[in-house]
Parts: sequence; C-alpha cells; structure tokens
Amino acid sequence: MNRLRVDGFQLTSEWLLVLLVLLGPQQGNTHPQCLDYKPPFQPREPLVFCKEYAKFGCCDLEKDNKISQNFYSIMDHFDYSGYVTCAKYIRTILCQECSPYAAHLYDAEDANTAMRVLPGLCGDYCSEFWSQCRSTVSLLTDSNATVGIEEDRNKFCAFLELKDREYCYPNVLSNDKLNANLGDVWADPEGCLQLCLQEVANGLRNPVAMVHANDGTHRFFVAEQLGYVWTYLANGSRIDRPFLNLTKAVLTSPWAGDERGFLCIALHPRFTVVRKAYVYYSVSVRKEERIRISEFTLSADDLNQLDHSSERTILEVVEPASNHNGGQLLFGHDGYLYVFIGDGGRAGDPFGKFGNSQNKSTLLGKVLRLDVDNNDHTDPYSIPSDNPFLGEKDSLPEIYAYGVRNMWRCSIDRGDPVTGQGRGRLFCGDVGQNKFEEVDLIFKGGNYGWRAKEGFSCYDNRLCHNSSLDDILPIYAYPHKLGKSVTGGYIYRGCQMPNLNGLYIFGDFMSGRLMSLKENQNTGEWDYKEICMGKGQTCRYPKLINSYYKYIISFAEDEAGELYFLATGAPSASARAGVIYKIVDPSRRAPPGKCSFKPTLVKIKGKLIHFHPKEEFVIDKKPTTTAAPTTAVRTTAATTFSNPPTTRPPNKRLKATAKRKRTRATVKPSTTRDTVKPTTIHFNPTQTQRRPTGTAAPVLTTSLSQALTTRPGYTTTPPRQRHSSPHIGSIVTPKPRPMVTTGVRSSSSKTAPSWTRPSPLPNTTNRPQSTPSPVYWTPSPKPTSKSQRPTLTITKAQDKFLKGQGDKVDSTTENQVNKKHQRSRHGKQRRRRYRTGSVRLISAEKQSDRGRVEIYIRGEWGTVCDDLFNSKAAAVVCRQLGFPVALRVAKRAELGGGSGSIMLDDVECEGTERTLLDCKRAKLGKHNCAHDEDVGVVCGYHHDEDE
Repeated sequence: MNRLRVDGFQLTSEWLLVLLVLLGPQQGNTHPQCLDYKPPFQPREPLVFCKEYAKFGCCDLEKDNKISQNFYSIMDHFDYSGYVTCAKYIRTILCQECSPYAAHLYDAEDANTAMRVLPGLCGDYCSEFWSQCRSTVSLLTDSNATVGIEEDRNKFCAFLELKDREYCYPNVLSNDKLNANLGDVWADPEGCLQLCLQEVANGLRNPVAMVHANDGTHRFFVAEQLGYVWTYLANGSRIDRPFLNLTKAVLTSPWAGDERGFLCIALHPRFTVVRKAYVYYSVSVRKEERIRISEFTLSADDLNQLDHSSERTILEVVEPASNHNGGQLLFGHDGYLYVFIGDGGRAGDPFGKFGNSQNKSTLLGKVLRLDVDNNDHTDPYSIPSDNPFLGEKDSLPEIYAYGVRNMWRCSIDRGDPVTGQGRGRLFCGDVGQNKFEEVDLIFKGGNYGWRAKEGFSCYDNRLCHNSSLDDILPIYAYPHKLGKSVTGGYIYRGCQMPNLNGLYIFGDFMSGRLMSLKENQNTGEWDYKEICMGKGQTCRYPKLINSYYKYIISFAEDEAGELYFLATGAPSASARAGVIYKIVDPSRRAPPGKCSFKPTLVKIKGKLIHFHPKEEFVIDKKPTTTAAPTTAVRTTAATTFSNPPTTRPPNKRLKATAKRKRTRATVKPSTTRDTVKPTTIHFNPTQTQRRPTGTAAPVLTTSLSQALTTRPGYTTTPPRQRHSSPHIGSIVTPKPRPMVTTGVRSSSSKTAPSWTRPSPLPNTTNRPQSTPSPVYWTPSPKPTSKSQRPTLTITKAQDKFLKGQGDKVDSTTENQVNKKHQRSRHGKQRRRRYRTGSVRLISAEKQSDRGRVEIYIRGEWGTVCDDLFNSKAAAVVCRQLGFPVALRVAKRAELGGGSGSIMLDDVECEGTERTLLDCKRAKLGKHNCAHDEDVGVVCGYHHDEDE
C-alpha cells in the first residue's frame, strides 16, 4: 500500500483520496456561469434553435446559429430512423453550451481539472442515452476518450455522467430552489447582496476622488490627498506626468485620518470646449487654515495636463478647526457648480448661538451653488438667479441648502437609461456626530437639521423642539454599531449590469461596509440591502476578486456609467495603500456587444505606466485539456542545494516542446551543497522522475498542501492583515503557489498564456469512428496521435546561480546567514559580530525571505518604522541578505511588530545604497511612529515570482 508521510503522520492512498473528495468542490454551491467565465444574459434577439434558453442563458443568436449548423451537419450521417431516434439527444447535448450553468456542466469552473468535452449528464439520462444512441457519442467529439466505451454502459456513463445530482442535466432544469431567482442578484441567507470586484488601479496615496472627462476618450482622473491628480487611460495604464501637482500648496499630513488635503476635483461639463477644471483643497494662509476652491485651465500643449500657472482662486473659506472640511465639488445637470462645505469642525457645531450650519450668514455647513461660466473677464463666479436665499436679509446668496454637518461624497443621478426617471437628483452622505450616519436627497432651499437633528433623532434638544417642521429628513440613517463615517455613493446607471439599475450604492469609511438603497416606487421609501463579497463560485470569473481594503474613501463612475469605489488599507496621505475597485454583478450581464465602446484616441506626452494588479484574481488560469500529473519525486544524496526560502523556492523558467505551453516548475533546494554540472531533466508526467546517473539537479516537487487544494495556488489566509468587520465577512485574498504541471494550465506570470478552448461542438462532417455503429450512420476513421512530453531544461546560468545560494541558517539568530565555513568551537556557538547597518528579517515562521525589518545600530537591533519606506529601500535590504530582488514592502506591522527600539524612520533610498544608513532618513532613533507601523519586506529571486 502506498503511504505518504507528512509532519509525522502517515496518509494511505485511500485516505488521500478521501481528503481530496472532502476538500473538493461541494455539491450545490455552484453559480450561473458561461464557458467564457462571465455571467449569463438575456439575448437581445430570441434564439431559434436552443429555444429553452431564449430568455436567459449563455448564447446569443449568432452562437445559436452555429450550434444549429453543427447539429444538421451531424445529422447528415443518419438515416430517417436514426434521425428520429437520436436527434433529440444530440440537440439537447449541443444546446447545453447555452445553459446558464454551462461552466459547471462542462466542469470549466475548476482550473485544476480538465474541462469536459461534453456536458455532464445525470445517471438516469445517461443510461437512457446509452440504450438508444450509444454509438453517436463519437460524432459529438474529436476526443480519443470515446474509443472502446460505447459498448460498455459503465465506461460510457463514467465518461458522460456528472456526479453532482443537483447540477447534472436534466436535473439542473427541474431544481426549483436553484432556478427560482435565476438571473437576479444573489443574496446570502441573511439577504446580503453578493457582488464581486475588479481591481482597476493600485499604489495610490489616499485616493479621494475619481472623475472622467466625458469626451469619448473614457480616460479618468484620480486625485490623491497629497495634491497629485493622475490620468488613467481606458486600458488601465497611467501617464507618468501628473494631470495636476499641488503638493507644495496643499495642507495635509501623514497622520492617519487627517481630513485636510486635496479633497476633490470637478471638470467642467463641457470640458472639451471650456477646458477648465475646479479643485477643492486645504491651504494655510498666514497660519490660518482655509478651504480653497480654484479654477485651472487645460494646457495648450498637453490634453492630459492642466496649466499650473493658470490657477485662479474662486472662493476661500476660513476653517476654525482642522476637521469637518466637507470636500465635494460637482456640476449639476443645470450647469452650475455645487460646493459642499463642512460646519467648521470640533464637536457639536459649537460656533455661535445656533451653530454654523443653521447660520445663513456663513458659508460653513452649507451647500453652495455658483455660476462659473463666462467668468474670464469678470468676477470668478456669479450667483444663479434662482438661488433660494438671494435677496434674503442676513443670508449669503451662494447658499443652496443648509443645516448640513460634514457631507462627504455626493453624486448626481444620471436617470434611468430608458425612461430618464430620477435624472438630476442630488444624493449626499452626511457624516454624523456620535450616533447616526445619514444619506440625504438635496433640494433647493432645504434645511437638513444639523445641529438640532442627527439623522432622525434630536441632537440638541432645545433646538430640535423649536425647529421647523419643514426640516428635510434623510432617506436613510444608520446607527454607529453599523459604521461611524458614511461615504456617499452613486445610483448605478451603467450598461453592463442591468440588475443594479436604480440601486444607490454607498459605504462606510470606518466599518468598511458596502451598502445599498433601492427606492420603492409604490411607497417612496428606500429599502436597505447590505452588500457583501460573493462566496464560493460567485466570484470565480477572470479578473474578479472578493476582498477589498476596509477604508472606503470615495465612490465614482466612469464615462459609461459603471461604478467604482476607492479604498485604502492605511488611511494616511503618504501610504501607497490605495486601490480602485470596479463593482461587478456576477449573476447577470448585458448581452454581448450591447455595451461595447471604442475610446477616442488621445495624444500622450510622457511615458505610460502599465497596470499590474496586486490583488490576485480568483481565477488567473484557464482550463486545460490535459490534467496535471501526479508525480512521485525521487531524491538522491547528490541532489543537494542549500538555504531555500521556506515557502517559495526560486521559480525557473523552463522550456517545453512546441506543442506545449510554458509551465513553471518549482526548484526546491535541499540542505547541503554539491558541485554539479548543468543537465537536462526529461520530465515524464506519468512516471517517477529520474535523473541521469551521477548527476544532481533541482528536484521538481509538489507539496501536499498543493495536492489537497481544490484550486491550485490559493490560500484562505490574506497576504496582509486587513481591517475587517463582522459585517463584511472574512476578507480572503487568494494567492498563487508554485506547482508542477505538464498541462497547458500555467502558473500566473506577467503575460497571461494564450488559450483556446477545444470546442465540444466540432463543426465537421468528417467524423471519427470509435466503435462498431448502427447502419444509419457512417463516420470516417479517427486519427490518433501520441501526446508529446515536454523537456524541461535548467541552463548553466540558472544552475550556477542556485549553487551560489548555499549559506546555512544560524539557528541561534532569527533568519541570519552565517559566513562560509563558520563553525562552532568545543560545541559552543561563537558569538557573531554584526557590522553597523546590517539588516535582518524577523519572521514568526522563521522564514528567511520575509519578515519584519531590523537594523543593527549602536550595538543593538531595532526596527524600521516608516510609511515612506519604498521598494527601493526594500531592494537594499534584500541585496544585503543575498536576494536579487524585493518582491513587496509590507507596512503597518503586517509581518510583525517589534518590542525594542525604533531605530530608523523616513527612509528613502535611490536604489544604489549599500545599507539603509546610506539612504536619506531621519536622525537615528528619531521617529513619530509606533511598532504597529513597523516595516516588513518580502524578498525573492525573480520579479515575477508568485507571492
């Protein structure tokens, strides 16, 4: 009996099989998904052939016609009796490619298994098919798998049967529980809507706003709190020159939660003609903090850059405190500029008798409306003639609405794409004091109650009891047990996700909740639904993820109306932890071609920085037609390399034969060194690996954890400790792991492999013959060929590099590498002398390639605590430790915090320094941080290694 020993336990092959079954995909947890890994849709035109999927499925009329042509070409092989007997089976099988559950029927969801050539049938239906038309299966496939199975019912149904009784055909059609809400947004048992995300941009420093040019280019502009605004093109790449740089003027700090800074940007609604942009930011003028709204003109030489010399101050408002700065600019459908200003800060709006918000002689705590058109030779703005308080005594004419506390993120409803209903409505999230957060609809002249009211309740009882009954109440308010800082969102009016039309999606900065409101057309009330990340199969589409960073800063929509939100893992203006996510509904999409657009070309000056996602996809591999081999590894005493990283040995790019795609083998060194000659490994996927006699080489291995994982390369622990809340659920970011495979399914790399799914519906009349067949059809013979085996080659350079990594680990010091030939004397460990500036990585798992950064200064080890620590500084650390590259900088004590001294802060390197002491930095021991901000580093051997 075969046995496998792992960590002191012996697993028999029978137990291993049981574990694989238990850890494999569970029944009943699949999700509607097409063979192109996208959600099903309602065809724009009714299907003619596969009519059962005319309302909802995975085929449009073009695909339906192709299936129909394939059906009739197959039926040309039949006489009348054969046609009558077998036509219904062949049609049914061909049409399953149009099923909403096509991906499950063809087993395309699991990248670790070969995709089925034909859809999975239920056992009873398969037996019926076998008894009536068993010899027709070879007409439906070009696979050799049908040879010799047609006369054996057990073999036949083993090939065609899908063991999942809920989802096999035809049970999948009769499952009422499954199909009751087919095509609707999926919700968990508690009613939480399950959506998915797509990463759009990363590495941003507190991204506070995202706007689009509305000029057909589909580019968008992203503002960082520091004062940078960047241009992103429709393909996701970023122009290296900022659209705007106000970092020298903007007042902000790296303190977590600082509300000052660059807060918003709005482009003129006729930007292509007027060529003006408006910005909202904090400044200090003679030690007085102010809000400044400025106007900039587009550069005459560059369409992707504002003329920095063209700044014109539109308005300045003195801020009595550093918080409650408001921070929203937007243009309404009336063409006027709306400005949302906070109440001035502190707690409870303590300014004056009734507070700033109720005082119409100040601009604090107000919504302003300004006319900024035709202002080139006049005042910066004029007052719209219908502003509600124009001419009212002791009221400022700019005021449009009042009684707001600190509105953070507002939006204009585009209106229903068909009826136009809701067009022009103005939604805002208003941050509460200490009990409630609220969402408001803004109306001209409205009083929103602050400080008398907070949400629906009284805050200042005296003011509340004397307040007007005409005060406008929020459309929704929630208590602080759900969140403590609302981030206003958008009504979805895009094209790609019809289920979300009319849904107001917003969030909370502190709790990380994503939430939604839907207007009840009958009552006028707004119904609440929480949004959670899709579980199980729900988000298993390419480029989709089901986790996000907690601090939701802002929401945005692109030129096509698709919805995004901007979040960060570290709410500091200096931390590059910001990510932009696109919201995706995995249950339904628009029909193919309906939402397509072709961006207008835009001339680029400067370089493009291409987008590389950091959050791993739930699926980053496509199915293969060859299953990954199960290999036994034979090692010899001569197969010896030293000191590998514990969890990720260096990956080596290996060559395969012409008919195989690239694959990545894992080279796992062992514990001693040996001098070896470079050699070629002939890798046989069906046999134990063997080495040429007398040579030693890296061993290709597959770990037990990889073997027991349903989908290779994913882990249930996040790559960094996220701020999570019980309302979001566990945030899980899948991470790829190296694995050995000879199939065409490759590990994730910089360039995704090309892939062509073998069609289960061959459209030829020259059919292969597999078994003796009835007289009513006559197929032609099937050619056979032997699959080629890849030859994996390790080059001389690779072999030499591996042999150079041979220093043993000193067990008495964490993750330190001893010098060559250093030995202990008389059984005692000789105390090591460290050079000033030496670094080490401290890992709780004692991994040599990652951990908290510590530096040796003044005879002691201390930590590096820094939000400015970048990849260049990390490269200095990794080079000192013998690693060629730095894979990642892990901040905020993700890889552990120290307990001793903090030695360095504000470290910025150029990339050529020998030690961190050679870099630009603060004085030794001088810092403004704590151990929960200690820096960590992950090192490696190749830039394209999987983390």
